[in-house]
Amino acid sequence: MAKEIRLGKLALCYTRVSTVEQWKSGLSLEAQEERLRAYCRMAGLEMVQVIREEGVSASIPLAKRPAGAKLLQLMHDGIGHVVCLKLDRLFRDAEDALRQTRKWDKSGVSLHLVDMGGQTISTGSAMGRLFLTLMAGCAELERNLVSERTISVLTYKRQQGRVFNHSPYGFGRVGDNLIPLAIEMAVVQLIRERREDGWSLAMIADALNSDKVPSKNGKNWYARTVKNILDNSIYEKADIGLDSVSEQGASLVASQCPPGRTA
Repeated sequence: MAKEIRLGKLALCYTRVSTVEQWKSGLSLEAQEERLRAYCRMAGLEMVQVIREEGVSASIPLAKRPAGAKLLQLMHDGIGHVVCLKLDRLFRDAEDALRQTRKWDKSGVSLHLVDMGGQTISTGSAMGRLFLTLMAGCAELERNLVSERTISVLTYKRQQGRVFNHSPYGFGRVGDNLIPLAIEMAVVQLIRERREDGWSLAMIADALNSDKVPSKNGKNWYARTVKNILDNSIYEKADIGLDSVSEQGASLVASQCPPGRTA
């Protein structure tokens, strides 16, 4: 009987940081581990091992993370508890959290979340499972709201001709503003014209490479690169700029080519 009680107190602790910088500093992982150790002592749990997930994003499902997979492999009959600081350390979304905790419930394994808004939650009780369901839904709602706000801001910046990521081909950056570059815009116009004339994406890319027209990053042109330019709505706002360079497009591109070659 004493052995059964002791085995029922065995716990695995899981810590995770999402960036290599946090992992190298070790501070975040160590801070999580310290709190988990303190919780296990308070709850009377025997910590078997601390599983450390280093530089892995929460967007990756638990089973596909290196340390997450190890955690699941170590879940044998003797382990009765999984201890983690917060819900988002373990799971990427509500569906992922609820699916895995249901499996643990069936195996008699309790999940302990040490800091959920200043409170601890254990799925070892009906009330704890209810709180987990509610908190998982709230956490997913927050992530979705942040994603929507980010998309909205990026869309607005794109529509206003403001910098929203790296500068797209045809534009340079002055502060937060995108400024059309005549020579690159001439290449954009040439790409459009060749596409309208029935050239394939690969043919356009091969011609630009053959004529040694520089890409934005100085590397080769590919069909995907050409397609991204053709599909990018930012050039719709730059139509005036494109029209102004249309007639000189071929000559500007030709000026970038070695002697003896034409665009």
